[in-house]
Amino acid sequence: MRRPKGIKTKKAAAKRFKITATGKVLRSRAGRRHLAQTKNAKRLRRLGKTAVVDKTDVYRITQSMPFSHRG
Repeated sequence: MRRPKGIKTKKAAAKRFKITATGKVLRSRAGRRHLAQTKNAKRLRRLGKTAVVDKTDVYRITQSMPFSHRG
């Protein structure tokens, strides 16, 4: 069977990033998955929070997620 044409969301990007209503792109911080025993509590709390993606990467991410932002 033939697949219908059209744009599709890149699922890898959709799982990693969230786009807010105002258009900011959020990401999770790296470094929390393992070896947490050697990191102090303050550092782990900081790693648990989301961060805003740098403006130089925003365009590529929003192109990968065509239905998540206003165009």
